Amino acid sequence: MNQSNNYTIIKTRQSGNRLQYGVTKLTAAFRQPYSGIIAVCLLLSATVFAQPLPQALKITRLTDNFYVYTSYGSYHGQRIPANGMYVVTGKGALLFDTPWDSTQFMPLLDSIRSRHHQPVVMCIATHFHEDRTGGLAFYRRHGIPTFTSRLTDSMSRERHMNRAEHMFSKDSSFQIGQYRFETYYPGPGHAPDNIVIWFPQQQVLYGGCLVKSAHDTDLGNLSDGSLLHYAAAIKNVAVKCSTAKFIVTGHGDWSDTNSLAHTYQLAEDTMRKNR
Repeated sequence: MNQSNNYTIIKTRQSGNRLQYGVTKLTAAFRQPYSGIIAVCLLLSATVFAQPLPQALKITRLTDNFYVYTSYGSYHGQRIPANGMYVVTGKGALLFDTPWDSTQFMPLLDSIRSRHHQPVVMCIATHFHEDRTGGLAFYRRHGIPTFTSRLTDSMSRERHMNRAEHMFSKDSSFQIGQYRFETYYPGPGHAPDNIVIWFPQQQVLYGGCLVKSAHDTDLGNLSDGSLLHYAAAIKNVAVKCSTAKFIVTGHGDWSDTNSLAHTYQLAEDTMRKNR
């Protein structure tokens, strides 16, 4: 594992393999006595199977060359959306977190290449949970430099989760192509190791799972969280990123920029209820 804070991003070649989908049209003529019944059954079956499947990967433009991608995973038997972000630079695409759904690791790379004619040249996971680090090993095998904080690496090692190739031990700044961004650790909240990503010039805050959607009614999964420090962590982010015009949350609707203030209020209210 490399532990240097000096990074060289090398443009990598992708395999070029793409998932290809085909539809086979099956036609048949029935001349037997029960052909009418069989034909009706086939028609009903075709109608059932023709229902659209839930979308596995959704990509939405945020602003400029910033895009939010949404994949889906299961939590307590419910299908939950998980948001990540990528940024297209002149040197390649920067990926923040990985899809939750392992079947979408390659389709995301393919989508970025086909849309923007750029490979992914860097991936940073914002904490150790599977919906953030699940694809690190896959992307590393495809030659993409992967990064986490040293704290995230420690948590990943303890929990036998996927680990990145490179680590940073403190808040770091990166300049890739025309974009500069910072990693920032505000303290424990959703997880002991949660960081956020801040693009000061573009005023884009990628909050990850620390920041809740403005429509959420609770803080979600706190199995590894720190309710005692949650509000303080959010306050630290609000001070650090006070000019944010775009805020991407880890789950749910990210279009409402009241998400930071709403998360702070949720943390305060939840703390009071648990005293």
